[in-house]
Amino acid sequence: MQQFARLLPYLWQHRWKLYLSSAFALAVAVLWAGTLSLTFLVVKVLLQDQSLQQYVELEVKNSEVEIDKRQRELDELDRQLEVHVFGALPSGTVSASEKELRRGQDRVAGKLKSATRRLVAFRWVRRHVIPLVPNDQFKTYAVILSILVIGTTLKGTAVFIQEVLVGSVVELTVMALRKDCFRHALNLDYQTLMRHGKSELMSRFTNDIGIAADGLNLLGGRIVREPLKAFACIFVAFFVSWQLTLLSMVCVPLMGVIFHRYGLLLKRASHHMMERMSRIYKSLEETFDGLKVVISFNGERRHRQRFHHENKDYYYQAMKVVQIDSLTSPTTELLLTLAVCVSLLPGAYLVLRHQDSIWGIKLAAEPLSIEDLSWFYALLAGTLDPVRKLSSIYTKLKRTSAATQRIFQVLDWQPALKVAEQPQPMPRHSQSVVFKKVSFQYDSDGVNRPNALTDVSLKIAAGEVVVVVGENGSGKSTLVNLLPRFYDPNTGSVLIDGVDIRNVRLRDLRNQIGVVTQETLLFDESIYENIRYGKPDATHAEVLAAAEKARVPQFFDQLPEGFSTRVGPRGSRLSGGQRQRVALARALLIDPSILILDEATSAVDAQSESMIHQCLGDFVKGRTVFLITHAVKPVILEFVSRIVVMEQGQLLAVGSHDELLQSCSAYQRLFRAQISGPAGDCQPEIRIDGPVLAGSDVSASIAPPHVIKFEPASNTAPTEALRKAT
Repeated sequence: MQQFARLLPYLWQHRWKLYLSSAFALAVAVLWAGTLSLTFLVVKVLLQDQSLQQYVELEVKNSEVEIDKRQRELDELDRQLEVHVFGALPSGTVSASEKELRRGQDRVAGKLKSATRRLVAFRWVRRHVIPLVPNDQFKTYAVILSILVIGTTLKGTAVFIQEVLVGSVVELTVMALRKDCFRHALNLDYQTLMRHGKSELMSRFTNDIGIAADGLNLLGGRIVREPLKAFACIFVAFFVSWQLTLLSMVCVPLMGVIFHRYGLLLKRASHHMMERMSRIYKSLEETFDGLKVVISFNGERRHRQRFHHENKDYYYQAMKVVQIDSLTSPTTELLLTLAVCVSLLPGAYLVLRHQDSIWGIKLAAEPLSIEDLSWFYALLAGTLDPVRKLSSIYTKLKRTSAATQRIFQVLDWQPALKVAEQPQPMPRHSQSVVFKKVSFQYDSDGVNRPNALTDVSLKIAAGEVVVVVGENGSGKSTLVNLLPRFYDPNTGSVLIDGVDIRNVRLRDLRNQIGVVTQETLLFDESIYENIRYGKPDATHAEVLAAAEKARVPQFFDQLPEGFSTRVGPRGSRLSGGQRQRVALARALLIDPSILILDEATSAVDAQSESMIHQCLGDFVKGRTVFLITHAVKPVILEFVSRIVVMEQGQLLAVGSHDELLQSCSAYQRLFRAQISGPAGDCQPEIRIDGPVLAGSDVSASIAPPHVIKFEPASNTAPTEALRKAT
């Protein structure tokens, strides 16, 4: 119930529709009890040799006789009480006889009131209804059936309107809930979202919200309507015999205990079932995202087996829900049948033996007639049907409770990034970027992982172009990802122009940073829209200029619609190099003061890479640039200010290309691997006794068997050495 209570703010916005739907549900309940009450009239017409007119006249006469009788009894009791009170008893003494007389007064007065109400009701029927009823019994029966059809039609119309109103509220509520979850997810930090995974999020946004919507439809529809129908029947049954009605409810506490136990089992099983569905989503996501690898390595069998295993786990959990659900209906039917028998058996005894009590226990104001018993049975059957329907949706409500809990868990997730309460202004970056004793460890759900960064300190002046190099896992991407606050460091701080980036608005910070990631992601829109993604208000001329800088128009001839060509899901209709050029244009358009290129040219061909580097040579002027790579190409060295070498999460060295070749063995290894390739490569080898200078073309045609050997030689010009070697 706590989870459903959290839905109230969403439902409260549409309360007038809910009020109206409740009114129609009440109308359904009244019509339900009313149509069932026609049983009394049917039995009266078919089984009794008496017209309805005669029945009403007889009831009016009997009521008048009853009133006269009870009035005389009451007068006699008043007289006896008056004599008793003003007798010779001491003042203030109340005898037992006086108490009995007063109780008798109350009992007779209650019967007098009941008879009076009965007389008023039958006189109203005689005046307004009987003139409309034909005298012939068959015609009367036809009228009763016509009323039944009209009542059923009105009831069906009310059900339809109520369902439509509830459906509207549910869809609006689910839409608002989905939007809030999506908004909250986008406000979370990257690390928190990746910890839960895309498949888990997709499952909660689709499967769980779908289950919650089904439950809300039941909650606003049948859960309101069916109890009202049952209560209406019980209310009318109280007028037939309140004693027998109470007797029929002896199984209610037992039903409550049983269904509470079922509910606990159902909620737990439903929760496990939805977790298994998340794993099915994950299996599908990984298979289709890695489809090329699956096909290339003939991995279809492995993925089929994994998918089968996940489906089998889901089946086992789903069967637990099915088993509990299957128990619910027969259990309910058995208990309700028992309740009906408990009340009908004494009722039949009263009718057949013409009694109003059993074993001295009074069960009716007067002996019941066969039509009264038929009416009472119809009302109990009318109570049984709504309760049976409620039991059939009990499992769905428990599944809804589990799904709602998982949905609200998304809203309860707290971002690891703290937002500044009083953010500082952030003018355009113009001074420096400082990493001050930064350490960072990825959140791994309790698994003890080593630091991705350990005590890194680095200062970059505004306008510098810095290359961050290192082997895979060295921490170079993690370091630069701290700038746009994809993560926050565990210790230390990142300063831009002397201001801790945790003290400024995220929007202001990210407006100054352009990012081109290694895994280029485009959206299924046109090339034009993808380029202006970061600046929706950009003019057509600005978009074209950014595209020109990134050499995007170079491949327009291959596309049927040019700029308007849709790129497909994740840019699948473009090649890797084309996607990266579009992503670069997207970053260039926002004119960032800080540009981050994370292996931005890893998927482009040599010619495209050369053009992009020429573009960068012009674009980097006046802005701070971080180039993340594991291989420093000579063309980059033409505009690079410094090179930062990372190894195992630590800052190993900082300096120019020449300085690092002389002083940093790790950088020498990286550069040597880039030139000579891995062992066994069929590449020319060149021997050079000196460092290679920035700007030297190390990819020139070189004949074997020369070998490049990076050995410092301060007196030898590196460019001259390269020329002699070739």
